[in-house]
Amino acid sequence: MSFSANDAPSPSSSSDQDRFFSRDDGSAPNENVADRSTRFLALLIDGLVAAALSVVPLVGGVAGVAYYVVRDGLRVEFMNGRSIGKHVMGIDVVRLDGRAMDVETSVRRNWMWGIGALTGPLVYIPILGWMLIPLVALIGVGIGLYEAYRVLIDPEGRRWGDQMAGTLVVR
Repeated sequence: MSFSANDAPSPSSSSDQDRFFSRDDGSAPNENVADRSTRFLALLIDGLVAAALSVVPLVGGVAGVAYYVVRDGLRVEFMNGRSIGKHVMGIDVVRLDGRAMDVETSVRRNWMWGIGALTGPLVYIPILGWMLIPLVALIGVGIGLYEAYRVLIDPEGRRWGDQMAGTLVVR
C-alpha cells in the first residue's frame, strides 16, 4: 500500500490525525508506518551520500551537512521529493497537516544532525575551539542516541525531529 501527503488528514484536529496514523483502538500504528530497519538503512545511505559530498575540497563538509539537514525537503525529480536513502528504501516523510514536505520542515526535522558537524570548523579556532570539540562531539552523540531511543520507544517510530516538525515516516 502506498501513502502520500495527499492521503494525510487535513489540519482539523490532533484527534483526527491520531485516528489516521494509529489503529482504531489506539494500540499500535497502522500499516503505513515505515519499519525501523528500513528507516535505519535509509539513514545509512543518506549518511554515505553526505560523507561522499564531504570529500570535496573546501565546500564538501558544508555540502554534506546541508544535504543531511535539508534532504527530506529536496524537490529533485528522480527522488520524488525525498532523500536518496528514503527513495532507495521506498519510504517517505509526510507532514501530519497534510501539506507537502518542504525544505523548512526538513530543517526543523533534521537540524540536530548538523550539530556534530560543528566540530569541523572548531579545528581552525586555536585553543578555545579545540577545547570545545569534545563537548560538541558529545552533544552530537547524545542527540543521536536520544533520537534512536525515541524511534525505538514511540509506537509510530516518531523521533524528536518528527515531533518538532509534525512529520511521520511512512511506506
